[in-house]
Amino acid sequence: MLVKSEHVSTQCRVLVRSIVVALDVLLLDGLDVCVEVRELVEFVRRQALKAKFDVEVDDRRASRKVVRVLERFGNGIVPENGDLTRVLEYLGIQSWAECNKEVKFLEGEIGQECLTAEKREVGFLSSLMAFMIYCRCTLFVIVDNAPIRQSDDVSCISDLIRCLNPDDLRCPITLEIMIDPVTISTGHTYDRSSIMKWFKSGNHTCPKTGERLISVDLVPNLAVKRIIKQIFLENRIPFVETGGRNHDIQRLAGAGSVTAEQVMTLLAYFLVGRLMGGMTEEQHKAAYEIRLLTKTSVFNRSCLVEADAIPPLLNLISSSNPAAQENAIAALMNLSKYSKSKRMMIESGGLNLIVGVLNEGLRIEARQYAAGTLFYLASVEEYRKMIGKVPDAIPSLMELVKDGPDRAKKKALVSIFSLIMNPENLWRVLAAGFVPLLVNLLTSSQREDLITDSLAILATLAEKLDGTMAIMSAGTLPVISEVLGSLNSQAAKEYCVSLLLALCINDGADVVPLLVKSPSLMVSLYSLLTDGTPRASKKASSLIRILHAFNEKSSSGLMASALPPEQFIHVW
Repeated sequence: MLVKSEHVSTQCRVLVRSIVVALDVLLLDGLDVCVEVRELVEFVRRQALKAKFDVEVDDRRASRKVVRVLERFGNGIVPENGDLTRVLEYLGIQSWAECNKEVKFLEGEIGQECLTAEKREVGFLSSLMAFMIYCRCTLFVIVDNAPIRQSDDVSCISDLIRCLNPDDLRCPITLEIMIDPVTISTGHTYDRSSIMKWFKSGNHTCPKTGERLISVDLVPNLAVKRIIKQIFLENRIPFVETGGRNHDIQRLAGAGSVTAEQVMTLLAYFLVGRLMGGMTEEQHKAAYEIRLLTKTSVFNRSCLVEADAIPPLLNLISSSNPAAQENAIAALMNLSKYSKSKRMMIESGGLNLIVGVLNEGLRIEARQYAAGTLFYLASVEEYRKMIGKVPDAIPSLMELVKDGPDRAKKKALVSIFSLIMNPENLWRVLAAGFVPLLVNLLTSSQREDLITDSLAILATLAEKLDGTMAIMSAGTLPVISEVLGSLNSQAAKEYCVSLLLALCINDGADVVPLLVKSPSLMVSLYSLLTDGTPRASKKASSLIRILHAFNEKSSSGLMASALPPEQFIHVW
């Protein structure tokens, strides 16, 4: 609002002058209007002539200061802290949390702008957001990240949730709880992915009413989304953001303008300097800021890697302070998504340190982030082999799967899945007795993503004969057949059929007789022929042929054994 004040003032003046001109040329004498209307028109014209819409002197001074600071940033010059402080004081921003709230607001505005075709304001908003991020990182010592004035809002939402029918939060097309609710021109709300599929199929009507749409523009329904997120939070279910908006923010937030790029470059070196030479509390705060900055932006990660942030972060993960260790390993996990950082972590001797946190992290969250870091490192075949050779790596991941919370289980499972792409690691996982642990997870977990990951690992293990033997020894077959009929995820169904097919190929003599005894299995397989993915359908078809061939062979054998011996003609 501050930096737009001059623009808004000008627009208001243009509007009022247009009103004056319109009223001047309005031929009232030719209109059949009463005296009161004529007097009112004249009154409005006189008032419009008096209107000035000047910007407040203090607003103009503060706005120009912001512009000057942005110009210095754009030229790669670090501004004076006093200039930044005076701007924040004028805006009434007095704490880290209030500054962060402004960052989040600007991030949301960038997201809204990315939904438009022109995106004219993205660069401007990115510069302002970079300005506020720099202030947040450099001016505030204490991270008071408690929610600001949100308790009343959350309380109201909780009261509203209790009055809602959960079906109102389901997409009318898929009947699933919406993740990214959007409203179309008829006023009805749908999940973004499902209504986009509807439109791409050539439909230009409202699915609920059948009304033909003049426009297919989608408006984010932020109120409904906030309610859904609160429901997920209260039920301890992770809310996974989807949709193009987040991808646009991720792509543009760090490099939406030249100024934003320069700010992040300067800030990266500032934070690395704090990590290397700051007091203990300054180091901890720098790690937390890096954790936030690297969470969504590829550009931010590249700047921090170029500023050599990895070695001091690796040093910090050995800290005896639980929060500092967690922030440092979370920052490393985010950085490990950037290709160049993987090599730097390995060459800096970080692998054993990361496995050390995985094994003995001070908090379960730190161990969870260490597992995530190994997942990204394992995307490189050479590092996949190196991780497998670290004695504690695979056992520690298995320990997380066994006793960790759901989020930790998830990260450990995907890390193991990545590691077993290497044959030596596959044998290590089998030797460590991981199969019974996966079977237990299939029967005990209520989360379909964990079941999907478990099935993916089992399907990969089953491709090897030793893996098939381990799976059969664990009594997995009845569990898999039962799970297939209860799955909703297409990916999970595909992994399940892949697993059954691999078992049949490697150990058909023992597996097939057991499968043909499961009547529900054939129902599930035939359902996949029509409703599954192309790959799942193809594998289901192959499995059905194997089962039918066994039945036909068995039936022929029974018929032959039922004939009396004298009916056979023996040719000598």
